[in-house]
This record gives sequence, C-alpha cells and structure tokens, in this order.
Amino acid sequence: MPTRRGLITWASVVLHAIAICAVVIAQLLAVGPYPTPHRPLAFDDAVSVKVMDIDLPAPHREAAAPASRATVSFNAAPLVAPEGIADETGIEGESGHPSQIEAPEAAAGVANGLGSLPMGTKVEPPPPPAPVAPVRLSTGMQAPRKIVDVTPSYPAMARTARVEGVVILEAVIDAEGRVESVRVLRSIPLLDQAAMDAVRQWKFTPTRLNGTPVPIVMTVTVNFKLQ
Repeated sequence: MPTRRGLITWASVVLHAIAICAVVIAQLLAVGPYPTPHRPLAFDDAVSVKVMDIDLPAPHREAAAPASRATVSFNAAPLVAPEGIADETGIEGESGHPSQIEAPEAAAGVANGLGSLPMGTKVEPPPPPAPVAPVRLSTGMQAPRKIVDVTPSYPAMARTARVEGVVILEAVIDAEGRVESVRVLRSIPLLDQAAMDAVRQWKFTPTRLNGTPVPIVMTVTVNFKLQ
C-alpha cells in the first residue's frame, strides 16, 4: 500500500504533466497575427560618388639670379688687362735691377735667421713649459717599480724600548722616478724619521700616463720589526 509521501509525489508529477500539456495545446490553438519579421539590411538609399582628379599646384620656381650677380670663378682667366704693370725690359735678372735690391735691415734679419728683424734685436726665448702637478696613482696608469731599495736603520732608542710597527708615508715621485718629498700619514714617533730617511733614497721606474712620464703621489709603508 503506497505511503502518504508516495501519493504526494505522484500527484505532483501528474499536475506538472497536465500544466505542460495545457501550455503546448494553448500555443497550438492560439489564433492571431504573426509578428512582422525584421527588415533585412539594404542599400536602397545609397548614392554613387563620382571620383574627380584634382590638379596639383605648379612647383615653386626660384627667380633667376640677375646677370650682375653671376658667380665668377677665381680660376677664370681675366678678360681685361690689369692697370699699373710695366712692360718687361729684359734686365729683370740683373743684380742692379731695383727688384733685386733689398733693404739692409731685411737682409741682416734674414742672414741672422730672424726674419725681417733688424740686426741687434734681442729675442726672448720661449717660456719653459708649466710644471705638471703630481697625480695620484690610479687604474690605467703604468705603476712604478722600485729599482733602488734602502733598508731603514732601526733607531737605538726604539730598539731599547722594544717599539715596532708599520709607518705609512705619502711620497711624491717625479717623472724620472726620484722621491721628491715625504710626509707621514700614520706615525710611530720613534720610527718616523728613520722611515722618511730611507724612503727618500728609494728610486722607481718612471710612471707613465698614456705613454708620457708624469709625477705621482703614492702611499708607501715601512715595516719595523725586531729580530
């Protein structure tokens, strides 16, 4: 015997079926005007366009230069004989001709290699070139190489006091590799003087920048160590 839930299910199915059938039958039996279909896209109002050629304006032409301003080549032969030129006499090559006579001052100047200066004129020599300031050793420069090394003497007072360490100096080396000046950057009072005396006697190969010897500023160290 079907239960109550089963009866409700069957009743729902039957009602839905009846409703669907009613909708279908109503659509089949409906009478009335059909909807007007959309008008297809048409070009009934299109107007033809006539293509016409447009004449381009005439190119701009520069006005011709007047004849008076015509360009004359400097290499062209003259058409008119110049004024102020005398006829040749045939004695232009002789020593007595005026064209061969020179002023005494000019001749003396040429003989002494001074151009047109008169004899006895004192010419100052050109000034010496300005000295080149020392540059600090950097990348791209050919670093100097020590060729003369002098070992510093250990001061007796520092040896007695058992003082040792590293003295750092800044040395200015000229273009020929000689040490011009020395100053202390990190000091050990009992060892500074001995370090400077030794570094002043060092000698290096010339430092070159783009192939040219130049003076440089370089940092050097002197190590004092008791045996």
